[in-house]
Amino acid sequence: MVDWITTDGLTPYADAVAFMEDRADAIARDAADECVWLVEHPPLYTAGTSAKAADLTDPDRFPVHITKRGGQYTYHGPGQRVAYVMLDVGRRGHDVRRFVQDLERWVIATLDRFNVKGEIREGRVGVWVQRNDKPPTVTGPAEDKIAAIGIRLRKWISFHGISINVEPDLDHFSGIVPCGITDHGVTSLVDLGLPVTMADVDVALRQTFEDSLTPRSGP
Repeated sequence: MVDWITTDGLTPYADAVAFMEDRADAIARDAADECVWLVEHPPLYTAGTSAKAADLTDPDRFPVHITKRGGQYTYHGPGQRVAYVMLDVGRRGHDVRRFVQDLERWVIATLDRFNVKGEIREGRVGVWVQRNDKPPTVTGPAEDKIAAIGIRLRKWISFHGISINVEPDLDHFSGIVPCGITDHGVTSLVDLGLPVTMADVDVALRQTFEDSLTPRSGP
């Protein structure tokens, strides 16, 4: 059983971390069901375990939270759907890399419900969309990031998770170098011209979850 929780309003980041840590511990003890928690945060930056100080270009703009999830700097804020995944990775193959790939597939399948083609790029964390309405770069077509992924494991239970840009203020990303990547931009579903609401994304996340993250074992 996976417990789905949706919290309205803006959840303080410290409260979210405390909840995730407590729930992950309870799942590891078989004292609670797995959980997917859908939230929004007030504007803030988070620094993952690979964050570089130089990538925080406007340190006084929003609160900065040091976190032990993988990855570099990212932004959270209103209009962005954050899905925190407290799941038993041991039941999903004991393979962290494959679990991250499953999360990527989940994001891509969710975006597909809105006829948005999300793609993965080697060496660039997250999910990307090609922008035919922008001039190409020296390396190929313009691409923008639409979703971020960063997790942590404790006793094979995951926490942290994914974020999908629905309708955030994209200027808020300018205070960091998102995930350490300088040559590409950031977009959202609404920025792509789609009249998508947070509720629409929540429905799509639930509809695509089982096919992407069904428990399994072995190769």
